[in-house]
Amino acid sequence: MAKVTLFIEDTAIKLLEARGRQVKKWAKLALEPGLVSDGVILDEDQVADKLKELFELQGVKARKVIAGLSGFNSVYRLISMPELPLAILPEAVKREARRVIPVSLDQVYLAYQPISAPKGETRLFLVAFPRNTADAFIRTLHKAGLKTDIMDLAPLALCRNIDEPRAIVIDVRATSLDIVVMVDRVPQVSRSLFLPSEAQSLPERLPTIVEELNRTIAFYNSSHLEKPLDSSVPIFVSGDLSAAPDTWQSLAGTSGYSVSALPSPMQLLEGFDPGQFMVNIGLALKELSLEKEATNFSLVNFNALPEIYRPKGIALPRILVPVSVVVGMGLIIFMGLFVQNTSADTATLRSQLASTENLITQQRNAIPAVTEEIKQVEAQIEPLLAQVELVEATAGIFETTYTNLGEGREQINRDLSRIVSLIPGNIDLTEIDHIGSPATVTGIALGETDIFQYARALRSSGRFSTVVISSIEVTEEEEEEGEEIKRFNFELLLK
Repeated sequence: MAKVTLFIEDTAIKLLEARGRQVKKWAKLALEPGLVSDGVILDEDQVADKLKELFELQGVKARKVIAGLSGFNSVYRLISMPELPLAILPEAVKREARRVIPVSLDQVYLAYQPISAPKGETRLFLVAFPRNTADAFIRTLHKAGLKTDIMDLAPLALCRNIDEPRAIVIDVRATSLDIVVMVDRVPQVSRSLFLPSEAQSLPERLPTIVEELNRTIAFYNSSHLEKPLDSSVPIFVSGDLSAAPDTWQSLAGTSGYSVSALPSPMQLLEGFDPGQFMVNIGLALKELSLEKEATNFSLVNFNALPEIYRPKGIALPRILVPVSVVVGMGLIIFMGLFVQNTSADTATLRSQLASTENLITQQRNAIPAVTEEIKQVEAQIEPLLAQVELVEATAGIFETTYTNLGEGREQINRDLSRIVSLIPGNIDLTEIDHIGSPATVTGIALGETDIFQYARALRSSGRFSTVVISSIEVTEEEEEEGEEIKRFNFELLLK
């Protein structure tokens, strides 16, 4: 059976239809600016109309899709816990997520997958992604007459194309990029970043891409000194970079990394450019379970569709068909018996007719009394109607308040987007408190220069009128290979 995959970027909708490992159909439809921003669908009705147009132009009849969600503002963690019974694992994951996820769990959906671990230990790959992004995406699908039972995040779908024990993949799109470090068949680092809006061409975006790549490698190597990402680790590119091999030398840098286009595990048709559809290809591979083969494909393959959107119970037709058959047979038997007993029942009914007519006469005589009772009840209803009007007015107030809260939540999500996306490689955030103004950001840095750089980046982002470094203090000092290393606790106030 053919599978249809769908990925909505800020600037385009990408559709791919595949059967097994064979690409059958593909298409891309541009989106006007402002319909989708930072991975969030802002105009659901217009994007839904675009989806209908795309499916009609391509002659795609399927209504069910495998959906790809952007990785913006998502948090990925590898966590370890003592070995636990499956019955209590979901609650244990929530408790651990509250500790390791730097935003409120009310603002995100969680998805996780157990991976291999030593005896007595439970290891999980955990991801938290914004509720507003997922909700808007699914509402848009429904408005377009589409539905999804399977969803994944774009960076994880990219990883499904990698058949190497260790690798780095970079997917560059018009306004964003994804960078993922794969080690031991698991995404160890995953970053989804916005590119400068003023940079239109790939050469203009290239310095930022190179800087973020070097920052990602340095971040990973700082915590894996025993086995860093050296020149033996290949770099794979997709998206806009795959068609520009003249830019690859800039990515290789002085360390001598090998750079090449990310290969597709699928059989391709003539004229198809896989580099532009790597997320869709990764989505199409979800149900093929490549991780179970004797290869190096990613072990992470779970359904990120939130529980509230998953199908409930058994499909109604599967119940109604056998029930209808049984009921039909019962009716046939019943009608046969009914015909046999009709004559006897007719005599009995005639004997009951006289008493029934007498009962009807009594009920007619009782009608005036019942009418009077109805008038009394109507008089009692009028005060209740006044109360209903009061409740409706109160509900209007609550609805206005809810709308205002929703707008405030959108503002906070955009603030959090900038706070998370601008984190330098040598800084780890420990807490973000954005209940009111000012917002408080705390974290740990390897150097004071990184803290000042982060503060300047937040101030330059245009999201905050004031960025104040309220405290910096040395938390610990240690020596590594004869060199003294300091770590600094810091706190920023953002208005």
